[in-house]
Amino acid sequence: MKRSALTQFAGPVVALLLIAAVVAVTTPSFLATANFSNIALQVAVLSIVAMGATVVILTGGIDLSPGSMIAYLTMVLAVMVKVQGQSLWLAIPAAIALGGLLGLVNGILVAYVRIPAFIVTLAGLSAFKGIALTVGGGTPIFSLSPDLGQIFYGELLGIPLPFYYVVVLYGLGTLVLNHTKFGREIYAVGGNESAARLSGIHVSRVRLLAFVIAGACAGIGAVLLAARLNSGSPNYGTLIELQAIAGAVVGGASLAGGRGHVLNTLVGVLIIVIVQNGLNLNAVSTSVQSITIGLIILLAVGVDIWRERITSVLVERFGQRHQPLAHKEIAQ
Repeated sequence: MKRSALTQFAGPVVALLLIAAVVAVTTPSFLATANFSNIALQVAVLSIVAMGATVVILTGGIDLSPGSMIAYLTMVLAVMVKVQGQSLWLAIPAAIALGGLLGLVNGILVAYVRIPAFIVTLAGLSAFKGIALTVGGGTPIFSLSPDLGQIFYGELLGIPLPFYYVVVLYGLGTLVLNHTKFGREIYAVGGNESAARLSGIHVSRVRLLAFVIAGACAGIGAVLLAARLNSGSPNYGTLIELQAIAGAVVGGASLAGGRGHVLNTLVGVLIIVIVQNGLNLNAVSTSVQSITIGLIILLAVGVDIWRERITSVLVERFGQRHQPLAHKEIAQ
């Protein structure tokens, strides 16, 4: 990471440590091994969906449809395995590929038809949910396969498999964003679309691929959620898109695009999950939890906005202060 990236990463990490310390002090059961295992499993699905959401946010877009995608994709997986008797080796890649295809639809409408991402994905949130309700008659399908649960609850060297999924995907995401041309293009498009287009970047293609990645991440999240519950349901994934966006924003991503990183998003997701976990351990109602998460998002966005304003004011003042010196040197 560059120095500026490390600075942006340090802020969310400090916030995470402080929040974890507060929860640990106020809730003794927080430090239990079983609770840590539960947190790790909760983080797995949300963090993967949030990684896709972050890629879209970096391009200056927004994706409100992953939750409904997950509902639809778990039902597709359930029908293929339970009703049609398909092998998991076929059903799982099919669900992930279908997620990428749904992202492709979003991307085409945003990048080439020029409909705002908020409108497209809001429509997708409703449409995909409706499609999920038509699959299997809108009834959840349970007990898909005894082998499916091993994908989520299995272990390798004593470590739960979801840990490896997250490490591999986030490692790949970091590699792409930091060390590839496509990663630089993502930041360029989100930072200044006009400048990116003038520099020869195919802006529409970058935006399209960002939504495809987000859709594929939703597909992976759907598979893991179905494996965790060994079922498919049109009610799965509700509000996960808001938690994913919250994780990205709390991690320091700018909703205007061009700033943020998937590693920061992972820290942001950990903050969201730990806060929810602490509230759950203290038997706080779901309504209060929703209010708390909303306030966290509001605070994160507020800090982001005021940080930009303060930076711009400082730059403007220092620029004016140094400008006469520059003219004086030229005159001499």
